[in-house]
Amino acid sequence: MAYRQKILIVDDDSNIADLISLYLKKEMFDTAVAPDGESAIQMYRTFLPDLVLLDLMLPGKDGYQVCRELRQLGRTPIIIVSAKGETFDKVLGLELGADDYIGKPFDSKELVARVKAVLRRFHREEAAPAPTAPLQVVRYPGLTVNLTNYSVTYDGKELDMPPKELELLYFLASQPNQVFTREQLLDHIWGYEYVGDTRTVDVHIKRLREKIKGQENWKIGTVWGIGYRFEVKA
Repeated sequence: MAYRQKILIVDDDSNIADLISLYLKKEMFDTAVAPDGESAIQMYRTFLPDLVLLDLMLPGKDGYQVCRELRQLGRTPIIIVSAKGETFDKVLGLELGADDYIGKPFDSKELVARVKAVLRRFHREEAAPAPTAPLQVVRYPGLTVNLTNYSVTYDGKELDMPPKELELLYFLASQPNQVFTREQLLDHIWGYEYVGDTRTVDVHIKRLREKIKGQENWKIGTVWGIGYRFEVKA
């Protein structure tokens, strides 16, 4: 019998949780539901899910704390599914280690597509052989981005930067002055193979700009109506 991937749904609204479970079971996933943060942690240890769908507004231990604890337990992909749609909420969830963020109300087809996309990307990373290529490093005055050991040094100080922010910065900086649409960045960094929520890119760019102000001869630039580029002066 073929292995069925398992999804843990963490939501205190039983109607929403049951609806999500129904959608996923139709796509041949096995599901389990946790109605609060404490039971989510317990079920994560026993159910051993391949992916977690996590609401933020939970009784007792909230979704942010659950996300933080799950990240300490393992690398299982986490998609936040929440009605809290402000930029701050998205940024915080992504910084705590979530792999994606879907707002409520959601479209069932998009939810399933996002689950499949995140799982595909995660398994590609797990199956990838250990890197043997030279160090992946880009350097500019005041900035060094090292993708090999996931470190960023800015103005002589090492920054604490979540993986997706670092990967986005490296991707842009390694191809100076090249313009990328939000959809292209989603595909390269998040591995989406469909038209997803491009606001994910905007959130990460905003956070990068808060941490890295740019220099006289380089900056993270916006190409209005198109996307972003790492602008470097000759």
